Amino acid sequence: MSTRPWLIIAGLVVGNAVLAQQAPPPPPSSSITQPAPPPGLSVELADAAKLVREGQYVQARAKIDTVLTADAKNPQARFIRGVIETDEGDGDEAMATFQSLTEDYPELPEPHNNLAVIWAKRGSYDQAQIELQAALAINPDYAIAHENLGDVYSRLAGAEFERATTLDKGNKSAQAKLKLVRELFSVPPSETAPKPVAPKPVTKPKPKK
Repeated sequence: MSTRPWLIIAGLVVGNAVLAQQAPPPPPSSSITQPAPPPGLSVELADAAKLVREGQYVQARAKIDTVLTADAKNPQARFIRGVIETDEGDGDEAMATFQSLTEDYPELPEPHNNLAVIWAKRGSYDQAQIELQAALAINPDYAIAHENLGDVYSRLAGAEFERATTLDKGNKSAQAKLKLVRELFSVPPSETAPKPVAPKPVTKPKPKK
C-alpha cells in the first residue's frame, strides 16, 4: 500500500465483529533523519502526530491545545484530536469532533471517513455507508473511502446471507456466499487495513479587491 502525503493515523479494518481503527505504524528509528513537516503542517502538529503514533496522548493533546488556543478552527489539530478521542474510547466526543469538521469544512472528505469508523465500530453499517458515500461525493477519487465502502458492503452482504440461511437452512447458495464473506473477514487486519490521511491544509480565499 502506497504511503500517503500527510499523516496516516486512523482507518477501517475488517474484524470478526465490526470495523475498527488500525493502530498507526511505529515511528522511524531515531537514527534516521526525520523529514520536515509537509507544507501547511506546523511543527507543533507534526510533533503531536508523532506522539499519537507513539501512544503518548497526554503530550499530544497539550500540543494540540496550544495550536487550538491560537486557531480554534484549525482542521488538522481538530482531526488529530478526534483520532485521539477515538483511540481512547471516547466515541461520542470523537463523533462530535468529526461532525463539527464536516460542518465547518464541508470540502473535506476525511472527517466523513472517520465518522464511518466510529459507526462501524458500533455495528451501524448503514450509517457508516452514508458517511463513506458523503466522502466520495466530495472526492470521487478518494481510494480509501472506496475500499472502506467495499468493506461495509461486504459486512452488510454477510448479514443478509446469514439471515437467508437462518430462514432457509437448505439454501446452499446463500451458505456458500456466507462462507466466502467470512473467509474475507478472517484475513488479518494488518493485511487489509486501509488508512485515511488527515485533512489537507485549507487554503482560505483571497479577499476581493
